[in-house]
Amino acid sequence: MFELPKLPWNPEELAPVISAETISFHYGKHHQAYVNNLNNLIKGTEFENLSLEEIIMKSSGGIFNNAAQVWNHTFYWESITPKPISQMPTGLLAEKINRDFGSFEEFKTKFSQAAATLFGSGWAWLVVDKDGKLSIVQEGNAGNPMVKGLKPLLTCDVWEHAYYIDYQNRRPDYIQQFWTIVNWKKIAERLG
Repeated sequence: MFELPKLPWNPEELAPVISAETISFHYGKHHQAYVNNLNNLIKGTEFENLSLEEIIMKSSGGIFNNAAQVWNHTFYWESITPKPISQMPTGLLAEKINRDFGSFEEFKTKFSQAAATLFGSGWAWLVVDKDGKLSIVQEGNAGNPMVKGLKPLLTCDVWEHAYYIDYQNRRPDYIQQFWTIVNWKKIAERLG
């Protein structure tokens, strides 16, 4: 059985970018519901003893949606921090971003555009392929780039519950503020 993972920071620490009230609903209600739903759906099935990643790769329908949302949200929480060491990547990650997007600013513009223009609910992702090339992908609903053979590095949650309490219908404002709390240290660790 899966459990709701602990947040890597206290809920009030992301304010004013993301309020404790938003975290209360987003993490405490939505993320918890995905965990509960997944546990109920996999009970007594072939998925019951698999890892979250294995379930995502082998399932479909409701099981996939809930498993992917548990994974996606956990990944998102770990992608952000109230005290970023830097406002931009350094080292190998910075080199790869410059190589594949031209500059960090160009990457930010393209990622922000992908997040802002995703129709409906979903996720914007920075991913790396098996050849080490970085790209930006949009995934609707519970979509996860792992099923396409891509390794996620960073995600921005653009489901309305991620920002509506704080930003109402102003998704671009939320995305602009998102950059101030990206945990570039964690993103670099994921690149390896």
